Amino acid sequence: MKHTLLQTLLVLAATGVTTGANAQATSKEPAYPTKPIYVVVPAPPGGTSDIQIRMLAEKLAPSLGQPIVIDNRPGGSTSIGMGVVARAPADGYTLIIAPVGGWAVNPHLYKLPYDVSKDFAPIIHVATTPGVLVVHPSLPVKTVKELIALAKQKPGELNYGSAGVGGFGHISAELFAAMTKTRMTHVPYKGAAQPLIDVVGGHIHVLFNSAVVTVPQIKSGRVRALATTGATRFATLPDLPTVAEAGVPGYENTTWQAIGAPARTPRAIIERLNKELAAILQMPDIRERFAAGGSTTTGGTPEQFRDYLKLELAKFGRLVKEAGIKTEAGS
Repeated sequence: MKHTLLQTLLVLAATGVTTGANAQATSKEPAYPTKPIYVVVPAPPGGTSDIQIRMLAEKLAPSLGQPIVIDNRPGGSTSIGMGVVARAPADGYTLIIAPVGGWAVNPHLYKLPYDVSKDFAPIIHVATTPGVLVVHPSLPVKTVKELIALAKQKPGELNYGSAGVGGFGHISAELFAAMTKTRMTHVPYKGAAQPLIDVVGGHIHVLFNSAVVTVPQIKSGRVRALATTGATRFATLPDLPTVAEAGVPGYENTTWQAIGAPARTPRAIIERLNKELAAILQMPDIRERFAAGGSTTTGGTPEQFRDYLKLELAKFGRLVKEAGIKTEAGS
């Protein structure tokens, strides 16, 4: 009897030690998040990435229990902001939201101090957004065909703005020029907000821009919309034809945004952020607010975005080469 009691006590003691050890090991796992999370936007305030992350942050902050701080780092056609995040500690407290140009176009145009495929951990594909082709109302064109005719009549005299070399507006305009055999002069800016202000003010003639920031100006009559750059029309402007419908068969280009973190960020943190953001992107009010600007929320897993990025890198590599797109320095 004493022997049996002794055995029982030893078993209980061992169990207690094991349980205590497990609890201690669990308690050593770092909690996340315990402080504000910074999301770098590699452009000035007012662009598509900036607008979208601010909408998401309204939901993400309470769900994570920490503030989401938006850190605008414009310049270098998104490369400055992306470089900041590539070099940041891989602890989940510094993230990046960048458009297609930063993720999939710049690697084909610049010698970057980072590798988008190796120095970032994908978190989620946020949304896809068609662009719109708009002109200042004083320009004597009301259709895409009339714009093409004017551009051919005055080669190089019409100018177009963009958020920077390799950005959506630049690629869209160069693709348009290549397919229509026209030539316009590129005026690059450091973000999407200023060229829109300048086309409204009549300082530039033409702009291919994200629908998110441009639709309000179209509806107010400050700019004249000629077409949407997507494969199909979008509900916000149902009477607006696609560029392909309007006279350039086969033309299509859309922009998208995605969120990433520095490479080697712990998998548990990536999964937590993906789970929270995926749920937010499915919320009816978020979907409606994105749709109001012409965007379609995407979501998905980190792996799905990684696979999509591979396809986009290959696609834009071909496009840049075939269209002969170069940086302003000709590199």
